[in-house]
Amino acid sequence: MANNNKKNTFSIYYIYAIIGVAIIAFQLFMNGGSETKINTKQTFFTLVEKKGVQKVRIINREKVKFELNQTGLQLVSNSTDADFKAMVKALTKESPKKDKKVVFILEEIGDLGNFENEIKSRDPALSYEADKETDWLGQILSFLLPILILVAIWMFVMRRMTGGGGGGGGGSQIFNIGKSRAQVYEKGKSTNITFADVAGLEGAKEEIVEIVDFLKNPKKYTELGAKIPKGALLVGPPGTGKTLLAKAVAGEAKVPFFSLSGSDFVEMFVGVGASRVRDLFKQAKEKAPAIIFIDEIDAIGRARGKNNGFNSNDERENTLNQLLTEMDGFGTNSGVIILAATNRADVLDSALMRAGRFDRQIYVDMPDLNERKAIFLVHLKPLKLAEGLDIDFLSKQTPGFSGADIANLCNEAALIAARKDKKQVEKQDFLDAVDRIVGGLEKKNKIITTEEKEVIAFHEAGHATISWLLEFAHPLVKVTIVPRGQSLGAAWYLPEERTITTTEQILDQMCSALGGRAAEEVIFGRISTGALSDLEKVTKQAYAMVSIYGLNKRVGNISYYDSQGRDTFTKPYSEDTAKIIDEEVSKLIEGQYQRAVEVLKENKEKLEQLANKLLTSEVIFKEDLESIFGKRLWDKEEPKVEEIEAEIISETTASLPPSEQATENNDEIIDDSTAQNEENSNADESNESPKE
Repeated sequence: MANNNKKNTFSIYYIYAIIGVAIIAFQLFMNGGSETKINTKQTFFTLVEKKGVQKVRIINREKVKFELNQTGLQLVSNSTDADFKAMVKALTKESPKKDKKVVFILEEIGDLGNFENEIKSRDPALSYEADKETDWLGQILSFLLPILILVAIWMFVMRRMTGGGGGGGGGSQIFNIGKSRAQVYEKGKSTNITFADVAGLEGAKEEIVEIVDFLKNPKKYTELGAKIPKGALLVGPPGTGKTLLAKAVAGEAKVPFFSLSGSDFVEMFVGVGASRVRDLFKQAKEKAPAIIFIDEIDAIGRARGKNNGFNSNDERENTLNQLLTEMDGFGTNSGVIILAATNRADVLDSALMRAGRFDRQIYVDMPDLNERKAIFLVHLKPLKLAEGLDIDFLSKQTPGFSGADIANLCNEAALIAARKDKKQVEKQDFLDAVDRIVGGLEKKNKIITTEEKEVIAFHEAGHATISWLLEFAHPLVKVTIVPRGQSLGAAWYLPEERTITTTEQILDQMCSALGGRAAEEVIFGRISTGALSDLEKVTKQAYAMVSIYGLNKRVGNISYYDSQGRDTFTKPYSEDTAKIIDEEVSKLIEGQYQRAVEVLKENKEKLEQLANKLLTSEVIFKEDLESIFGKRLWDKEEPKVEEIEAEIISETTASLPPSEQATENNDEIIDDSTAQNEENSNADESNESPKE
């Protein structure tokens, strides 16, 4: 067995080296003696005139080779000419080599007829001969060089396609193209990330920890007859910590851990993907018990046969078939556990999702209030924080933020503090970082006319007024008319973290979104293109109410939502139904628009007062609305987190933990992903530049 594991040290470069040495040796062998170049024809003709040369040969009608006789040797030795001194130096250097003669070369003789006439005029008795010599080295190189260049290019391309890298020489990489690309962690090598570094994912972490514990203490489970799960699929939105959980498993598990991406199986060559799957599982079986982690498994796990006529990819399907067979086929795969992660579980093949392959599907959701606090505690550790920084306050200011967003927020706050030459990261730095991430970078130098600025101010004041006066609209945080990113103005809201959303709540949100355009009509009697993002959001909400959530009486309790994405090119309803849906959507939107107009007309004076204040200060907060409209009657009384400065937002509305909103015996699963995404929207970019 030891001999089989020895690495083959042979390289194709050895062959190239042997060929090169042979060519050089052959060329040296063909040369009978040492050759020295002379610089000018005058030197040669001087020696001819003094009768100091012998064995003169004209080679290939373009150069002359000759030797010196005794007269020539004496003449060269006694002369002070620079060219003669070089000849003396060559003679002195070669004098110990008795078996070699020094041959001198004049490489450029010019016209052959003139050259021969010059020789005859200098020494008519001198005999010379014409000769031919073949440059074997040049001919061999002229033949081999193009081939070597093509071989080198081919090797370079193959190394690039097969990942390049080490061992075995470039030419052998083509034979390893079907090998697995997995990165292996074993023998004490780990990612240096443990479960202690994973915060806010207690439910998902519990199931993953159990798998690791099974590998460490199998008797605890096998004594009861339990079998180790064959696979676990981590599903959730981007940035929620799926890959981080896998890294923690690699750091905690004391077994070999194979990590790779779904795209690592994809190659331009037919059969490579399936070959890599086989090689991966072969390595894992040899080192069992082991864990295989495939990140972004949707790259190879998409449902087979879906839209096959438009996006046919037999190679990807062959790879998936091989993966299905290896995970749970005719053979056994005892001791190999599969972990996979994706944010596109809806496109995965049903055969891949079944029990026996992925026994557990672990949903990694966006963190709630308490989970965000735990995540903040992890990412705030390396920062130098100001004393008294309230983490609860930061958690409440970041609804809808994923773990990756919170990590970015902490880093952005530190960068802002460093930009301001602070020694510590303060609360205002975190608030500025939230504004930067949600709204974009401030553009204070953007050229805006006075009329445009007035329109933007009333537009944003309309949003603020409607959201303040409607019960189910999101609580306002602040409004600004300073351009940020692509928006000319923005209103920040702090949505309640709801599990489900009622019809009244959606209608109030639609009315609030249309408040900007309604304010333009009430004040100026005309509307602008600034409500583009508002209209886009409202239209999506209205279509969701009518065709997805069944919240329209005329259409009824029918949902045309296709969670599997199978009706991409066809509608699951008739043209008459489509007409009804369009009519009901139009009624919903126009009804809420007229409602917003009526509310603003009733509060026109307060709207103007708020807009003028916004024009003066460019940024207004919740306290400013309270001074104009008074407190909202339906606001819940909450204890303030702490006393805050005037320019910082004061109160937030806490969400109920999921445990209080649903019981363990629920038989129904309410799919409210679209509404929840709207709820988690942290900013309303309500004024956008016109788009043609």
